[in-house]
Amino acid sequence: MSSRGLSLKTRMNWLIDASVFLGGVLAAITGIYFLFLPSGGYRGGRNPMYGVTILFERHTWEDWHTWTGVLMIAAVAIHLAIHWAWVKAMVKRVVLALASKGSPLSTGAKINVLVDALIATSFLLAAISGLYFLLAPTSGQGVAATMPFLFDGTTWDLIHTWAGVVLVGAAVVHLAIHWRWVVNVTTRFFDSLGQTHVTLVKAQT
Repeated sequence: MSSRGLSLKTRMNWLIDASVFLGGVLAAITGIYFLFLPSGGYRGGRNPMYGVTILFERHTWEDWHTWTGVLMIAAVAIHLAIHWAWVKAMVKRVVLALASKGSPLSTGAKINVLVDALIATSFLLAAISGLYFLLAPTSGQGVAATMPFLFDGTTWDLIHTWAGVVLVGAAVVHLAIHWRWVVNVTTRFFDSLGQTHVTLVKAQT
């Protein structure tokens, strides 16, 4: 393997992270659609965008939002399972640091922990509320008609909306902090694919 090559484990991690990113981007785009084009109101009234079609019909946007969200949840679950030992070690380190029983965290580490905590919390709330709308029975049409579980449909909708907003904001900050690492590993990933292709071609000739 060359100095720019990647191990199989790193390639698999990249593919999982790419799935999380793709699902997150598509879920965010479709979520923004619903944020600015709510279904209620009437044309020219409280909701002047009522009935407006952008690229697809509303039910198509709903399908995209639902299944890209499911993709993201599945990819995050796999990501956590693979890195669970690291997650536990990091949580322990943060707890010890807060209790002043271990080495203090640097400013950069504190920012990372805060951003990661926001991402984890907002993702959990968005995922739970999203699964509620996917699985909860309905008594009619619309959010208000969803059968209540702990909260009514409107409250779950607010949780889902603002958890999504926080998640998108925190994810953008997280990506900005780690941008150089992302570019470096992504470049090496595609370089390694090219090297693998060349190796296979040489083996066949």
